Amino acid sequence: MSEENNLYTFENPEYRQTYWHTCSHVLAQAMKRLHPEVKLAIGPSIENGFYYDFDTPAPFTEAQLTELEAEMRKICKEKLKLERFELPRAEAIQFMEEKEEPYKVELINDLPEDAVISFYKQGEFTDLCAGPHLDSTGRIKGNGIKLTACNAAYWRGDSNRQTLQRIYGVAFPKKDQLDEYLKAQEEAKKRDHNKLGRELEYFTTVDVIGQGLPILLPKGARVIQTLQRWVEDTEQQRGYLLTKTPLMAKRELYKISGHWDHYLDGMFVLGDPHDETKECFALRPMTCPFQYQVFLNRGRSYRDLPMRLGETSTLFRNEDSGEMHGLIRVRQFTISEGHLVLRPEQLEEEFKGCLDLAKYCLDTVGLLDKCTFRFSQWDPTNPNNKYEGTPEQWDEAQRVMGQILDDLDVNYTIGIDEAAFYGPKLDIQYRNVYGKEDTLVTIQIDMLLAKQFGMEYVDVDGQKKTPYIIHRTSLGCYERTLAYLIEEYAGALPCWMAPEQVRFLPVTDRAADRCAELVKALNAKGYRAEADYRNEKIGKKIREAQIEKVPYMVVVGDRDLENGTVSPRHRAAGDLGAMSFEDFEALLKKVVDEKIKDKDL
Repeated sequence: MSEENNLYTFENPEYRQTYWHTCSHVLAQAMKRLHPEVKLAIGPSIENGFYYDFDTPAPFTEAQLTELEAEMRKICKEKLKLERFELPRAEAIQFMEEKEEPYKVELINDLPEDAVISFYKQGEFTDLCAGPHLDSTGRIKGNGIKLTACNAAYWRGDSNRQTLQRIYGVAFPKKDQLDEYLKAQEEAKKRDHNKLGRELEYFTTVDVIGQGLPILLPKGARVIQTLQRWVEDTEQQRGYLLTKTPLMAKRELYKISGHWDHYLDGMFVLGDPHDETKECFALRPMTCPFQYQVFLNRGRSYRDLPMRLGETSTLFRNEDSGEMHGLIRVRQFTISEGHLVLRPEQLEEEFKGCLDLAKYCLDTVGLLDKCTFRFSQWDPTNPNNKYEGTPEQWDEAQRVMGQILDDLDVNYTIGIDEAAFYGPKLDIQYRNVYGKEDTLVTIQIDMLLAKQFGMEYVDVDGQKKTPYIIHRTSLGCYERTLAYLIEEYAGALPCWMAPEQVRFLPVTDRAADRCAELVKALNAKGYRAEADYRNEKIGKKIREAQIEKVPYMVVVGDRDLENGTVSPRHRAAGDLGAMSFEDFEALLKKVVDEKIKDKDL
């Protein structure tokens, strides 16, 4: 197939987005045909399909979604031509006012004065849209369309505005592609941490505590504690100094760092942020301005650099309620945060060390193979209200970072307007089971904030100089990492991080006493062992341990007592046969110390 023809296939991301964007218009047209009283909001293509927001008094039922699907298929069969046209602002507003579409009128009013105001018409339906679109609704295969969900959504993401109904959909050029996608979605539901994590009792949420504030139950808390201890020990081996800083600070600190100007809406503020006559505090959204105080505690020379500061930091971010999702997007979370203060000539070597650490951590927990890398840059057309620094400073920071990434042979995409307000960054991205992408780990180059905080060191030549800073995480947000681990392993976490590593299953009352001794012996050596003493059949005990994803189930019966053995089973490998307790302990030690995954046993 020629390159030109390949542009118009579903494998081309741009064509795929155009296909889905046109589907959103077909959905809106079907809605207006069946429910003409409904008001239209917006309907874009998204990463995995499309949606359209509608102003309607009640959510749509499954039966109504089925009716909409049928009408969409009818529109596809009609092969309606999509025609683009433009109108001057006044005529565009009048056009949408006559159609009684207030949300479209608001969108037009908010467009820049010099904006081109375009519309797309298909049959009797016309929508405000910049495009692009397919040339005909006949390009869309009706039997490849599926409306997947209907959720509430705020108009323009503002919780103080109208609540709309957002209908999600997906479409493919062939029905078997749709069937394959829906099958994958069913598998994803089984692995969804928001479902599986609750069933396995890793976490829960409570209405009176609030959205985005999960309760880590004993299992989840133990996994995160295990990961935190491992990361802190790993960082210490790599020359990091451990810090522990406050969870809040006065607004003056955030003014120096720039967070007050660029991040205030995302912060939880204690007091009136606009009353300068009274003290005002804010919970920290980042640790950087706090850790800088460690460097500033006394005078520094070039011999102190690089200074690698690490902290297990609890952070707070005022995320929109519509963005909350299980453990992946929350308002309070804990992160493996760190900041490296260094001389400019140390930048590449230290950046390399940060990337190596992140890749080591992600590989050890089993997530690296599915990670992608994004070089997040500033948007030079939006410098004043989002970014600190001059274009020259940004060009230099991005040039240096680009050179480092190329030197390290990092295969990355570029994300415009994804940078932090103070510098470019490398984002290590990961997708959940539904394909939604989030950032797991970041490594950021900062050539600005050290100067704002007055950070200096005495160089070899005796002159005072301003250091560079690397902001980085090694495993990222622990809650988000736990969510991805639950989904990656379908709840069966590798033995070294599993909340319960061994469950002893006594067959008789006599064996129960021996199991109690063995549990105590393993726990004393730092393993996580329990015993099931219930008066139930051994088969039921094994099945329940399997359901709870316990790595090792150790059966102890009268024969084991006589022979001085235990009979372990592995959740994936099955029956391992009778062996001495010492041999089982050695096996467990190897699996835990070497952090071996089930697939490698």
